[in-house]
Formats: sequence, structure tokens, C-alpha cells
Amino acid sequence: MDNGMTGGGNPLVERAKAIILKPKEEWPRIADETRTQGDIFKGYVLPLAAIGPVASFIGAQVFGYGGFGFHFRPSLTSSLASAVIGFVLTVAGVFVLALIADWLAPKFEGTSNKLNAFKLVAYGATASFLAGIFGLIPALGVFGLLGLYSIYLFYTGAPVLMKVPEAKAAGYVAVTMVCAIVLAIVVAPITALITGALFAGPALISSADSTDQGTVSVPGVGSIDVGEVEKMSKRMEDAANGKTKPVEAASLQGLLPDALGAYKRTAVETTGAGNLGSSAQGTYTAGDHSFTLKVTDMHGLGAIAGMGAAMGVEQSREDADGYEKTATVDGQMQTESWSKSGSRGKFGRMVADRFLVEADGNANNIDELKAAVAAIDPDDLEDLAG
Repeated sequence: MDNGMTGGGNPLVERAKAIILKPKEEWPRIADETRTQGDIFKGYVLPLAAIGPVASFIGAQVFGYGGFGFHFRPSLTSSLASAVIGFVLTVAGVFVLALIADWLAPKFEGTSNKLNAFKLVAYGATASFLAGIFGLIPALGVFGLLGLYSIYLFYTGAPVLMKVPEAKAAGYVAVTMVCAIVLAIVVAPITALITGALFAGPALISSADSTDQGTVSVPGVGSIDVGEVEKMSKRMEDAANGKTKPVEAASLQGLLPDALGAYKRTAVETTGAGNLGSSAQGTYTAGDHSFTLKVTDMHGLGAIAGMGAAMGVEQSREDADGYEKTATVDGQMQTESWSKSGSRGKFGRMVADRFLVEADGNANNIDELKAAVAAIDPDDLEDLAG
């Protein structure tokens, strides 16, 4: 089947690069393609639409939300529910917006064409899909607005695909975007309601088998290795299909030491989330100080953390009471924070783009929390993963 692209690169990577870097040249190729809506949906929309919801899920679990004196991390179940529902609604939004784009085209002297309308929305949303990576760190979520470059992609694609005169293209895109905003406003409370009421299983993510790499430079966003997107979606697919398994919670618990210096382990807790992951947590106490040491296997979902590390995402904030910072250290994302007034902090790091090891609570200083995390040998985690 003709995919409209030349060369031996992976279609997902090549298309994303082309539509971002040279949209005026790429839209005519897209118009001439014979790919069906199903082909575009499976091979392009599904993998890219997963970036934002999965990044937000990992960001909430790894970094949480809040500032000095306040920190909140949603439960694993609620985070998974939000990610799955967000993904489903994102995909559904593509179909709804395509219907709107098709309905509006004749009103701006364009031509109704359902397949081309779907192409316009699916490929035009590329920038906003890729910008979803900023959800990996909640404090950087505002940069997701840089995905508004997609508006320009819609503007350049409308005359080619929907035959809207260039003089009317701006108005056509503006009205379509207003409809999209209204749609988002309507969907938001529904998402919150559903998230609070139920939890659905993971959607299956499809991707090609090729492991070709490629880098996309999104104007105003930065460089994103789209090959990592492909690997991420493949890992999620394998996890959802049961081809790979998370480490058993009991095995993670076996890594938790009985004592950490003066701190004694006083409690232990394990959690399993099916094929999505598992975790083990120990509570350590010494006098008035107490903190938790948690080891989480994010299984297939952890792949997106590797994308964030590859981009070198970082964030820092400091005041008289303490600091918060996130950085990439030795190729893995790492976060730490400390509040002097509360003698409370946290230190966490990713291991093998899959495991999160984090110490969080009251201690004499941040070094005690770092020592607790260091007590979990990365080699032992990688051995468990096989």
C-alpha cells in the first residue's frame, strides 16, 4: 500500500519529521496517499496520542504535584484511570474534530471529504501530540502550549486537503479550533466524573515493528526522538498483551533492607496492578523521624521516562526554606526536594527507564534519603527484570 513516503525509514518517524519541518511540501503527498482511515489511526494516531496521557501519569507518580510545604501524589489507581480515560478521549477527539472539519469545509467554500478531514486532524495534531511529553514533569506542563504549532499545520493543510481557498483558510481554522475548545470544555468535567467513578483496563497501543530512529525538531518545543515514541508504544503493547511481565511485588519487597543506618523498618506494603506494574514500600523510623522507601516497577509505561531523559528535561526552584529540582543524571531522570522548616524531603531516581526508587519523608537531611535510595542496587533491579 502506498504510504506516500520515500526512503527506508520508519513511516511514523518520517511522517512526523516531514509534517513538522516541511508542512507545505508534505500536505500534497498526504493528499495523494491511498492509506485508509484505519491505517492512519493504527499506525499514527494511536502511538502519538498516547504520549500526553502516559507522560502525565508518570509525571504524577514520579514527581507529584505541589510546592514548598505541600506535596500531593495521586494514587496509582486514580493516575492510571486518568491516563487511560485521557487517552481514550484524545483518540475520540480526533474523530469528532475530523467530523467538525469536514462539516465546516463547504461553509468556507471548501469540499467535504471525510478521509481528507481525518488526515488533516490526524497529521495536523502532530505538534500537540509530541508536546505532550512535557506532562512528564508537572511543573513544565505549561510548555505543552507550544503544541499550538499544530494550528499552523492545520492552516497549511486546509487548502490542500479540504480545498478551502487560502483567503478563507484562517477563518476556517479559527472556527474549527473554537469548536475544539468547546469540545474540550465539555469533555473536561466528564473526564473528572468518569475518573472518580471507575477504572478501565489499558488500551492496546499498536506500532510498527521497525526500530528505525529519527529526531523531530518541533518549533518552540525542542528535539524529540520519535523512534523513542515507537519503542514506548511497542513496550506498552507488549505489556498490555502479556508478552512481558512486571516484577512480582514480593520480589521488590525482598530488596527493601531491614534497616538503614539508625532507621529500622517498621512497616511494609506491596501493590500489584496486573500487567501495568507493581511496587513495594517500607517505612523506616528513628526517633521522631520517619520516611518511606518505595520501589516501583512501571513496566511498559516506564518507556516514556526514557524519552524525557533523552530530551534532557529539567526544572529547579529555590527559596529561603528549601529547593526542588529535577534533572537527568547518567541518562536517567532524577528528582529531589528539601524543606528546612519541616525537615522533610524526597529523593528519587529512575533505573533502566523502568523502575522508580524513591525515599520520601522526615529525616535529618537530604543525604539520609539519598543513602536510602542508594541501598537499592540498580543491578539487582535489572536482574529481576531479566
